[in-house]
Amino acid sequence: MPFSNVGKSRQTGWERDKSSLQQQVQHRKRGLFNRFRTTPFLIRLTAWEYWPFSIVYIPVFIYWLWLSLRARSFFFFSASNPSIETGGLMGESKWDILKNINPAFLPQTLFVSVADTSAETLEFMVRSRFRFPVIAKPDVGERGWRVEKINTADELKDYFLSAPGDFLIQDYVDEPLEFGVFYYRFPGKTQGVVSSIVQKEFLSIRGDGQTSIGDLILQNSRAVLQRKALAEKFGTKLHEVLGNGQELQLVAIGNHSRGTKFLNAGSLISPHVTRLFDSISRDVDGFYFGRYDIRCRSINDLSTGEHLRILELNGAGAEPAHIYHPGFPLWRAWQVLLFHWKILFQISQENHRRGHAYMTLSEARVFWKKSRSKNKHKPL
Repeated sequence: MPFSNVGKSRQTGWERDKSSLQQQVQHRKRGLFNRFRTTPFLIRLTAWEYWPFSIVYIPVFIYWLWLSLRARSFFFFSASNPSIETGGLMGESKWDILKNINPAFLPQTLFVSVADTSAETLEFMVRSRFRFPVIAKPDVGERGWRVEKINTADELKDYFLSAPGDFLIQDYVDEPLEFGVFYYRFPGKTQGVVSSIVQKEFLSIRGDGQTSIGDLILQNSRAVLQRKALAEKFGTKLHEVLGNGQELQLVAIGNHSRGTKFLNAGSLISPHVTRLFDSISRDVDGFYFGRYDIRCRSINDLSTGEHLRILELNGAGAEPAHIYHPGFPLWRAWQVLLFHWKILFQISQENHRRGHAYMTLSEARVFWKKSRSKNKHKPL
């Protein structure tokens, strides 16, 4: 009996060691898998929202060629919004667009010329009662390029040093909600369509009282793709530990390329919302197709306009951005994009019939050279 018990005891101990070893192996495998799963390569590979523009837009490019043949112009889109250069597909001036919007819906905005200096701009900001923080953005630019939240005069001087051309300074709209509202209206009609609303969820992390900011970033798939920029922004703060439940906003710019999550908020579309954007859009002479980027205090502001501020209005180059909702099928995104290009074509054709000419190839070349000539550094 004793011998038998010892044998069973040894066997049980060996089985425990074996089980422990298997658990360690499984734990390491899970750790390696999780680490691989959060590598930038795999994140981009498995989520089409991160794929290059040139790949995602292949069907749209083919459809554009077909529509160009029908319109007998590669630049038919330029007639979609006659008051916006190129219709707003590329290279348009944000300042020229904002000037046409009802000031009641705009944050205080300052146009800064390439010929200005930081000292002159700061002096004018003081006279105009700007308060830091402010938002600085290129007058010509897209997809969040060089849009920065500026907290101090020194940061503004640094922005001057590296700014590629004319830029805008806007009051920072400190409201909790940011949306992209896609709107179109056919020429001659008083009522339009709100076809897409996207709600923007800013890139942030939540602490657990143990993990450093740097490690929390590595555990967040959206933040991992921004890790280089975040390392430059936070520096030694990456080693700090957030309290349990403490939230840290990593990026204050609501742009998809900067890590913001785009959430499909189409359920918010209503007759009240449409009427508000009909009213806003009718005041914008020559605008028929594009997306408003706005901030507001509550969902109700989308219907009433109260506490609503328009940050930008994008024309023909805008997208119904709800397609970037995580998990949104690519085939459905193509359907949405092709539908909106069909609408863009129809609006452009109608404006062309009403006397608005399509941009010619020579005009496109001149515009391209002019837009590139703005990429200069400013004097201090």
